[in-house]
Amino acid sequence: MADLTLEQTPIPGLLVLRVPLHGDSRGWFKENWQRAKMTALGLPDFGPVQNNMSLNAARGATRGIHTEPWDKFVSVATGRVFAAWVDMREGESFGATYWTEIGPDVTVFVPRGVGNSYQALEDGTVYSYLVNDHWQPGPAYPAVHLGDPALAIPWPIPLEDAEVSEKDQNNPLLADVTPMRPKKTLIVGGNGQLGRALAAAFPDAEAVTRAELDITSAEAVAAWPWNEYAVVLNAAAYTAVDVAETPQGRRDAWAANAVAPALLARVATEHRLTLVHVSSDYVFDGTLGSTVEEAHTEDEPFAPLGVYGQSKAAGDIAVASTPRHYVVRTSWVIGEGGNFVRTMARLAGDGVSPSVVADQVGRLTFTDTLASAIAHLVTSGAAYGTYNVSNAGDPMSWQQIAAAVFELSGRSASDVSPTTTEDYFAGAMAAGKQVSPRPLGSVLSLAKLEATGFTPEDQLDVLRRYLATD
Repeated sequence: MADLTLEQTPIPGLLVLRVPLHGDSRGWFKENWQRAKMTALGLPDFGPVQNNMSLNAARGATRGIHTEPWDKFVSVATGRVFAAWVDMREGESFGATYWTEIGPDVTVFVPRGVGNSYQALEDGTVYSYLVNDHWQPGPAYPAVHLGDPALAIPWPIPLEDAEVSEKDQNNPLLADVTPMRPKKTLIVGGNGQLGRALAAAFPDAEAVTRAELDITSAEAVAAWPWNEYAVVLNAAAYTAVDVAETPQGRRDAWAANAVAPALLARVATEHRLTLVHVSSDYVFDGTLGSTVEEAHTEDEPFAPLGVYGQSKAAGDIAVASTPRHYVVRTSWVIGEGGNFVRTMARLAGDGVSPSVVADQVGRLTFTDTLASAIAHLVTSGAAYGTYNVSNAGDPMSWQQIAAAVFELSGRSASDVSPTTTEDYFAGAMAAGKQVSPRPLGSVLSLAKLEATGFTPEDQLDVLRRYLATD
C-alpha cells in the first residue's frame, strides 16, 4: 500500500497530496483530511471551519476560475475531475498555472489568492472542499475566464461542449484582472515611539491609534475586520511604572498590559493571525541579569516585583496561548519622544550635574533595533515563541549610560555622580512621589535571537548616532 505523500507544484504553496485508499470487496476507505500526518509532511495547519460539497450531475460540468480570500483543501468523494489553478496573487508568480486530475486518491491544498477551477470527467462526480473562513458578503472575488488563451488550460472536454454557467462564461481575461493583494499587517499603538519605528520597518502596514482601535474593549476588538490581516504587531502598552502602583494606575495597567493582549490572542487564534507582543524585563525580579553570564533567558520563571511587571507577565502568558505568536522581551527602550537619554543630554546642555542610580544594570534597546528584530522574526520564518531583544555590548548602569551621554554632549563623565536605588527611592518617597520596585539586573541573553540570524548593534554605537542626529 502506498504511503501518504506531498508534492510541490509550480504555484508557490499549491500542494498535491497522494492519499492511500484502503479497499476491499465492499469499496474503499481513506483519511481524506488527517491533520497530524499531513502537517508533518509540510501541509500548512490551515484550520478549516467549513466543508462544502458540489454534485456535478453530468460529465462536462465545469466551474471557475474563482479566487477566494481563504485557503481550500479540495478532493472528490466520488468520480473524477480535471482541475486547474492560476496564481492570482500580487507578485512574481502571478499568472502561474498548474493542472492535474483528481480522483479519490488525490487531494490538493489551494492557498488564498490562487484561482480554482475544475471539470467533471464522470457523471455524478461529487467535489468536496474544506475552507478556513466563512463566506461573507462584500467585494466580489477575482475571477478569470476558463478559456483564456494566455493560460492555455488543456480542458479534456472542449469548453464549447462543456456545461459552463453564464457567469463563468463572462469572467475577464487574466490581463484584465487586478491581482489579489496579500493580507495586511496591523500595528496597534501606532502613535507611540515603538509604533512609529515599526511603521518605518513595515512600510506597507496599517498603523492605528487607540482612538481608532481600543484593544482594551472586547466590543471594539470583536468588531474589527480581522480577516483582512495576517500579522498583528502590538506596540500598545501602559508603561507608567510608578503610577501603576496607584488605584487607577493598577486598573489601567492591567487593562492595557493583560486584558488587551488576551483579547488579541483570542482573535489571533480564531483568525490564524501571527501576533507579535512586546514584553519587558520587569517580569523578572532582577536577581539575575547583572552580567552577561547571568543574563535573563527566555525560559526564566516570572517573578515580577510591581504592578507593571505583574500586568506584563499576565499579558505574556495570554499571548503564549495562541499558536502563531512572538513574545519579544526587551528592556530600557529608547526612541522618539521624551526618554532617559534625551533627559541626560538636556541636563548636560543646561549645566546640571545629576546623581543617577548605579546599581541597576542592563542594556539599552533603541526602537529602530527592536523594530528591525521584529521584522526579522516575522519574515525569516523563525520559530514561534519568546525572544529577548536589546542592543548588544557590555552591560552598563544607568549612571554609566548618563556619563556616556554627558561625554558625547561635551561634558565630563565625572559630572554624573552615582547613587543607589535605595537612596533614590528614599528621596522620591520623602518628596511624596509614588514609586515602584525595579529589578536591579536587566541584562537579557541574546543567544536565541542571534541563532535566528539577527545580531543587534552595540548600544554605544547606536547611542552615538542617536545623539548626533537628535
